[in-house]
Amino acid sequence: MTYCVGLRLDKGLVFMSDTRTNAGVDNVSVFRKMFSWTVPGERVLMLMTAGNLATTQSVVSLIDERSKAPHERNPSILETPSMFQAARQIGETLREVIQSNAMSGQTADSTFNATLILGGQIRGSEPRLFLIYPEGNFIEANGDTPFFQIGETKYGRPILVRAYDSAMRFEDAVKLMMVSFDSTIKANLSVGLPLDLQTYEVDSFRLGAHQRIAADDPYYQTISTSWGEALTQALKSLPDFEFAAGAARR
Repeated sequence: MTYCVGLRLDKGLVFMSDTRTNAGVDNVSVFRKMFSWTVPGERVLMLMTAGNLATTQSVVSLIDERSKAPHERNPSILETPSMFQAARQIGETLREVIQSNAMSGQTADSTFNATLILGGQIRGSEPRLFLIYPEGNFIEANGDTPFFQIGETKYGRPILVRAYDSAMRFEDAVKLMMVSFDSTIKANLSVGLPLDLQTYEVDSFRLGAHQRIAADDPYYQTISTSWGEALTQALKSLPDFEFAAGAARR
């Protein structure tokens, strides 16, 4: 399984992904799930992947090949006029790979299923963030839905919903995402460290800070321990429950 998060902030975009792949309890590996393509001063695109590893690796390889040798039928994402067109092209590539592997044609519940998060900026427009489905269609983040998750999403979602603020600094966004990932890692063994982190600042047209966060990272360990202690204290500080008068007891 996988867990990836992309946040859209006033300041730019922040991406975080785990690196664990799991084909059984005795077959756990580390694979990168975050990729980027840039034309300095003109565009930056970042992609995160979740799902069948063979499918996602094929999609990334095709994007790489077509960015180096574009063709009229297979143009490069480094030449698309907008992020929308880049999302459309990557969605078509994903659908193409799934269809080529599925014996009876592409279906959303196929063994070869994969989901992607695409974000970035092309000169002339603002940064944009997309969630691309296995069918090749996609949706875009907006004010009501300012972040996307793929993979094992349910454990890390509550803190994002409660604490996200579009005006937060990159540093605060990373703190928030680390809590989200820590909650997921503790609840699901198929998600694990190290984590990959990437930032992008509005109108910079270059990749921002990138960091790989290992299991022994001091800051991550502090966040994990402090968050657990804070939850315990918060629970203790809540009013005690009282049974209603006359309630039957067993």
